[in-house]
Amino acid sequence: MKECVLVVDDDREIVRAIALLLEKEGYKVLKAYDGMQALEMVAQQVQLIIMDVMMPELDGFSAAAEIKKTASIPVLMLSARGEEYDKIHGFELGADDYVVKPFSPKELMLRINAIMNRARPAAAQKPRRVAAFGGLAIDLDARVITVDGRRVDLSPKEYDLLN
Repeated sequence: MKECVLVVDDDREIVRAIALLLEKEGYKVLKAYDGMQALEMVAQQVQLIIMDVMMPELDGFSAAAEIKKTASIPVLMLSARGEEYDKIHGFELGADDYVVKPFSPKELMLRINAIMNRARPAAAQKPRRVAAFGGLAIDLDARVITVDGRRVDLSPKEYDLLN
């Protein structure tokens, strides 16, 4: 079953662009154009909500707060407001991430995938590829090196050479 993402923004072009990006990555997408619509759609097996902050009817902060009262769905906030106060307010309401507009599609997808990886049950996540040689362990997916259980920080070039 495809994972379902609810995209909420009063700017229909932003919703369309994010939906295309998500669908290309294999996600099912639901669309809403204000906070009230988002509240009505949350019960539809949604695994992630991407929500704009400034919307008519019910703003994203208020909608996220209402959703978090009854559901543990991750919320990624989008906003043109990049002030520290706004970000802190979003996180205090339970947002899992906060992205400031304009954003790059690649960064948005990386953030979405990171949230989805944290939200998936451990059994549903693909196992990490780890190469082990005595006390040396190389996590090929996370690019993390440990020697006798202690993390070793390497530059990207050093990691590539070791790999």
